[in-house]
Amino acid sequence: MATAAEWIEGARPRTLPNAIAPVLAGTGAAASLDAAVWWKAALALLVSLALIVGVNYANDYSDGIRGTDDERVGPLRLVGSKLASPKAVRTAAVLSLAIGAVAGLVLAATTAWWLVVVGAVCLAGAWFYTGGSKPYGYSGFGEIAVFVFFGLIAVLGTQYVQALRVDWVGLLLAIGVGAFSSAVLVANNLRDIPTDTESGKVTLAVKLGDTRTRTLHMALLAAPFVISLALVASTPLALAGLLALPLAIRANAPVRTGKGGLELIPALRDSGLALLAWSALSALAVGLG
Repeated sequence: MATAAEWIEGARPRTLPNAIAPVLAGTGAAASLDAAVWWKAALALLVSLALIVGVNYANDYSDGIRGTDDERVGPLRLVGSKLASPKAVRTAAVLSLAIGAVAGLVLAATTAWWLVVVGAVCLAGAWFYTGGSKPYGYSGFGEIAVFVFFGLIAVLGTQYVQALRVDWVGLLLAIGVGAFSSAVLVANNLRDIPTDTESGKVTLAVKLGDTRTRTLHMALLAAPFVISLALVASTPLALAGLLALPLAIRANAPVRTGKGGLELIPALRDSGLALLAWSALSALAVGLG
């Protein structure tokens, strides 16, 4: 029986910046239009956190019953390590996704009902990442999905529910957050290339191979800082985003120096911290600008 600490670890807290950052960025974009609505931002944050915890538990369940996590070098997996039953982990995933769905319905009811369709697509994306008979995460589309769901949809959705429109500032922030979020997954999948190859999980990292995956990680971490320069057209304060550059350089260090296995875990953690710092600084800059 898994302990409370093990359930928390199974929720993959290192990925939580991927949920927090887009809401910060989207709220900053709304504030730049003088349209921030803080209770809607709080609901958007609940949606984002519930979805990422739900997708993490769903991933644990689906990978666990397939045997993908039987030989693992990364953090704890509940089903793969047999600390929790597949049914219990599946229930945790469903409950988390349900919380996100309820909060999303409140936002849709107070904003626009077509957002229900967007929410349904997000829920489907969360489950079928590794669930179902043909999970798209096993075909190399995980990074694209993260870019779309935790970048474009999450940032622009957060801006829209508050400001009732999106603009180019929100779009640039969404691209930056999406690039960072994808970098987190790239670091994770780089570490897992050997075990994923053996289990038949064909991630983008498996397709690209070790060397090109390391190059991709660097490019994804660099992209948001180019966006910081572009955001100067909105406000010179956007240069504050460059203050997160040391974190990004540190995140890429284990990748560019050829580390593997457990030695890549800091790359995943620091990519998330760089994401959070860049999003917070950029959101504050455009909001004040």
